[in-house]
Amino acid sequence: MEFLQHSAQETVEAVEGVHLTQLAVGEEMSVQHFHIEPGAVVPEHSHHHEQVGYVMSGSGVFTVDGEEYPASPGDSYAIDSNVPHSLVNDSEEPLDGIDVFAPPRANPDWED
Repeated sequence: MEFLQHSAQETVEAVEGVHLTQLAVGEEMSVQHFHIEPGAVVPEHSHHHEQVGYVMSGSGVFTVDGEEYPASPGDSYAIDSNVPHSLVNDSEEPLDGIDVFAPPRANPDWED
């Protein structure tokens, strides 16, 4: 068993205002914490990973395959692989949550 403390993991700023912390990584899936500052945008992208997640605090709007989905604390979601999606924090508070990816996913480099 691998046991990791969030505070001991490196947090990266994938794009301005979007902070990601890779947590546990197994052979079949990975867990990542996200912290998105007010007004920050996760740009539209897609990947071969299936993605499920949970919003812990704050709010924002996902756009998945062109359709908008407001998200707030307690909401969970599932995004199929290879489906274009983005997220904007349109509130005045940080947006925090957890994503699980299968297969495991490294921190993205959206700025390249």
